[in-house]
Amino acid sequence: MNKYEEALGNFKPDLQDEEVHKKTAIILDKYGENNTPAVLKFLYSCIDLTSLNTEDNRESIWRFTETVNDFEGARPDVPNVAAICVYPNFVSTVKEALTADVRIASVAGGFPSSQTFIEIKIAEVSLAVGDGADEIDIVLNAGAFFEESWEELCREIEEIKAACRNSLLKVILETGLLKTASNIQKATILSMYSGADFIKTSTGKVYPGATHESVYVICQTIKEYSRIHRKKIGIKVSGGVRTVEDAVKYYTIVKEILGDEWLTPQLFRIGASGLAKNLLEYV
Repeated sequence: MNKYEEALGNFKPDLQDEEVHKKTAIILDKYGENNTPAVLKFLYSCIDLTSLNTEDNRESIWRFTETVNDFEGARPDVPNVAAICVYPNFVSTVKEALTADVRIASVAGGFPSSQTFIEIKIAEVSLAVGDGADEIDIVLNAGAFFEESWEELCREIEEIKAACRNSLLKVILETGLLKTASNIQKATILSMYSGADFIKTSTGKVYPGATHESVYVICQTIKEYSRIHRKKIGIKVSGGVRTVEDAVKYYTIVKEILGDEWLTPQLFRIGASGLAKNLLEYV
């Protein structure tokens, strides 16, 4: 048994879809308890405000960053967003324009498919970090995952993590592609053992985004990893999170499984753009 199979073996038995569905539904019955102004304000502070458009340009990203600058202090009762997330070639623009106390995140590593040479992935990550990215979001190598090429999969994440230097690494599972609870659990385990600081559900670009069940699986796996290794891994929910109800339901799952200690922007993020405006309408 190699170290990757041993890591997976620590989490037996695999989570099963039907059981996950039932347990998620029970948790979501508590949604109403969390639908409060205080929670909505907190959720705003967990947003990775994102612009990942084909037509993005320096001017549009500068204006995008200015909206975050303008919000700083405008609502003293509502903390600013956690991060601005852009393509790697715009990190320097955000760095130049940003005056708010907000982190800079960049997708990289062949986003959104992860289909390119490992050398290019590492170079792209290194360049983004060099330009000022505090956080890097990469996509899991799904081809290696479905081939069960665990060594290739994990070594790639490890090399990218090294290229991040002091920046956080978020690994995007693309849960809509993985589909089953068992696959999502395995991908979460392997990513954490390879150095991921955050597990992120989806790119929101090609496959279906986050679901309540996928977040349940990720949270349960993070909880067990934390129990074994005494290390907290963050979770980022992304892909189709647009309404206040969506956000509060994901908050409820994280709260019920991982507890209040995960309810901080350092460990819980939501990747969304439209959500920010919707939340402010309620607070």
